[in-house]
Formats: sequence, C-alpha cells, structure tokens
Amino acid sequence: MKTNTLGSFGPVSRLTLGGGGIGQVWGSTSEDDAVATLRHAVDQGIDLIDAAPGYKICEAMIGRAFEGRLPAGVRVTTKYSLGTVPAAEVYDRFRTSLQASLRAMRLERVDMFLLHSEIRPDDFEYPAGQPPRDERSTALSLYREAVRPAFARLVQDGLIGHWGITGINHAAATIDALADAPRPAAVQAIANLLDSPGEMNGTGLAPRPRDVIAAARAAGVGVMGVRAVQAGALTNAIDRIEDSPTSADFERAAPYRDLCRAWGEDPAIIAHRYALGIEGVDTLVLGVKNVAELDQALEAERRGPLDPAQLAAIEALGLR
Repeated sequence: MKTNTLGSFGPVSRLTLGGGGIGQVWGSTSEDDAVATLRHAVDQGIDLIDAAPGYKICEAMIGRAFEGRLPAGVRVTTKYSLGTVPAAEVYDRFRTSLQASLRAMRLERVDMFLLHSEIRPDDFEYPAGQPPRDERSTALSLYREAVRPAFARLVQDGLIGHWGITGINHAAATIDALADAPRPAAVQAIANLLDSPGEMNGTGLAPRPRDVIAAARAAGVGVMGVRAVQAGALTNAIDRIEDSPTSADFERAAPYRDLCRAWGEDPAIIAHRYALGIEGVDTLVLGVKNVAELDQALEAERRGPLDPAQLAAIEALGLR
C-alpha cells in the first residue's frame, strides 16, 4: 500500500481503518467480523487505526484483536468529545477518558489523541433544535487556553505521542485554530465528492471542507479525510432513516450513481478513489464494518485516484 506523510506524525498508509464500522456505529456487524476486519486491514498494509470511545465496542475489539500487542509499525489514535467545560477541568477529563480507552484497547499509550468535538467561535449560537452548544462543541478560546496545554501535558506524561483536532462544520474557527502554534499533528476533515458531512452538520453553515484542507496543508498539519462515501449516500444502497441529511444526500447523488452505472463501476469504489485524489488528504479514514467492505476500499487504493476524464465527469454533475 502507498504511504504518505501525515504532518509531524510521519509516514502513514494511504488508508486508515476507522473505528465506527467495526464498533457497530454504521450498522450491524458481529464481534468476530470486527476482529477479522482489524486483522485483515493490518495484513493488507494499513498501519493506522482510528478509534474513539464514542464508537461503541471499537476499542474493546482492538483489545481483543491484538491482545495488547500491536503488530510492528501499526499505530492507534483515539479521541474525546470534550465540549466546552471550565478550563481547569480539561486535563483531568482528557486523562480520565484516555485511561479508559487504554484499558479497553489493552495499551499503555496511543500514538495520537484527538479532540472529537468541533471547534466553534465563542459567540456562535446553533439553530433551534440542536444539542446545547457546550455539549457538542469546544469554544475556540478554550482550545487555545486549555486544550492545547492539556495535550502537551499528556505528551509529557508519555500517554500520547501526538495530538489532533476535528475540523468539521466550523471552517472559519478550524482555520483559526490551525493558524497559530502550537499546531496539531493532524486534523480530520470531510473528504467526499459532495463536500458533505451529512447529519454531522447542525450549524446551518456551509461546511467548506476544502478550505480546511488547504489551510492545514499550508500550516504543515496532516489531513485525515473522513466520510468518503458520506455514511452510505455515495453507495448503491442506504439504510439511513428517511428524511435525514444523509438520505437527502443519497437522493442528490442519483446522477452520480447513474454515471457509475454507465461506467460499469461500483459507486463506493469510485467514491473512495475520488476521495483519495483530493489534494491535501494524506490518509483516508474508512468507515467499513466488515472484510467485504474493506476489500472494496483496498481495491480503490490499489487502482489509485480517478483519471482526469472521470474526475471532470463527476464535477460536471454539480453535486458539490
């Protein structure tokens, strides 16, 4: 498998195994399927696994699959959804969550620990009906005042090697967070042909993921692309709840599926190849939940980015 450099984190495989699918977030899968998918990913050259306590059984499956002994060269990330809390509580909250993750994965440290909540301007108000802003997002001032120093302490503690952030929904605040040092090793950003985060975006703002990716690249920060198939909206079938943002994206992507059908191609494979070709995306985080889905993504990586004519045909659909 090809590799790329993920900012200061260093070389990584072009594909990262995400934890949502193996954790049963993206539909039903068995524990045996999760373990088999983890082991198959490593056997096929994937050397980064992206976990989180919010991915249900994901961390426990990593512990079961590798029994506390990761294969040589394989690295693991995990995350914490901090929200906005008193600055004095940030480090303790991070450490408590991290230690629980380490116990579940049977590890002594992780290679990267990421802020899982989105960073927002301090004065931003979410539209009516959204969760309380201090639960779902981290104020930019708190990120600067307390989050970065807490990450630095965890590095000094020997519990993490690097740290990163989630760069979804609030593009302007994310770009501000990337602008000044100390900078994260990596940012997770939307990477799909719709430029859509689906139901993740409750801000009412345009997500602008390519602006985030460009800002990260300019700052020397690695980019972990997420949602290549937009939670199934860019596949042949979807099992999302009707009238959700993802089901709306599935309907919007009908011309894309027609195009793939004319090419005799699987839309999931083409969507992964498209995402792998987005300039600035260093590694693509997969949401697969079993070996069959993983093999599709592996085929996409082997075939590489789309050729210019295919890319132009997709962009001509005007789906972004």
